[in-house]
Parts: sequence; structure tokens; C-alpha cells
Amino acid sequence: MVQQVLTTEAADTLMQRLEAKHGPLMFHQSGGCCDGSSPMCYPRGEFMTGDSDVLLATLGETPFYMSKSQFEYWKHTQLILDVVPGRGGMFSLENGEGVRFLIRSRVFTGAEIAELRASNRI
Repeated sequence: MVQQVLTTEAADTLMQRLEAKHGPLMFHQSGGCCDGSSPMCYPRGEFMTGDSDVLLATLGETPFYMSKSQFEYWKHTQLILDVVPGRGGMFSLENGEGVRFLIRSRVFTGAEIAELRASNRI
């Protein structure tokens, strides 16, 4: 099954480090339309999701949400959660770590889109 969200080794390592400090994590992507957007990383349960959010993936045990309106732009795109030098968002847990989470992306192939449609995921 094709996955909507993947992680790089650097993202996995940072997630493990943050989880050791803060406990279980969650991500929410509420803005940005292209490569270079940064999802926010929160302690799980500190950001309230609702009917306007979509659970795109569970990365290990970590849920990754996106607003429904945002997902309409990204639904044909695989998101790759990566890490780059810089500052995280003001309320994102990686702030102060000297790095930030970053979204890279690639458009799904026709076969992958057909698979996602068949599974009612887009």
C-alpha cells in the first residue's frame, strides 16, 4: 500500500529525541502549499484536532494530521518528513534544537493514485 507520508532517517532520529524529552508526539500541517513547508510538532493531545482535520498517517506511533482544506491541495502528493538546519515554529517542539522539520514532496504516479482511490484514501 502506498503511503501518504514517509520519514527520513533524520526525521526519525529527531522524533525519537523529542519523544524522550516530551513523551508521545503528534504533527499537524496547517499551512504551506509546497516543498519547504514545516509541520508543527506537539506533545500528543496538546493540539486539538477536529472535523476540519484529516489523519494522513501514523509515523510509528505518531499521528500526522492536516487540515481538510490543505489536504485538497496535497492529496495527489506523497509527503516526506525531513529535517534541515534552522529554527522550528514558535510552538513546535523542535524549536531550540537548531533544526526544523520540513516537508518534501513528490506527485504520486497514476498507478499510486488509482491504488489510493481504490482504498478510498483520496
